[in-house]
Amino acid sequence: VQLQAFGGGLAQPGGSLRLSCTTSGRTFSGYAVGWFRQAPGKEREFVSTITGLGTSTYYADSVRGRFTISRDHAKNTVYLQMNNLKPEDTAVYYCAAVEVTTSFTNEHEFDYWGQGTLVTVSS
Repeated sequence: VQLQAFGGGLAQPGGSLRLSCTTSGRTFSGYAVGWFRQAPGKEREFVSTITGLGTSTYYADSVRGRFTISRDHAKNTVYLQMNNLKPEDTAVYYCAAVEVTTSFTNEHEFDYWGQGTLVTVSS
């Protein structure tokens, strides 16, 4: 499963961006898909995950209420809608997928990773 993440860019504080994650070729409809991010000089951290059926979602405390994860099976795409962005959201955002896991927030559980897309929040 080869993932592609895109949609990053420059946003002002309080602004919005929507990230997308899709695959080339094979569908990942049965996979849980997560978003993780890595800020400069920091370790990669969990942001949000959606289960394969899309019935459950998980969020880091730092983004809950501002970010929304969703998926469109017909388009084979997972989205991360990011609202009310803050400078501390600046990071490279990665999407990742796993077929079976018991921990939806642990990056080490995820088997497939995209290349990352840079989000910069600055005035």
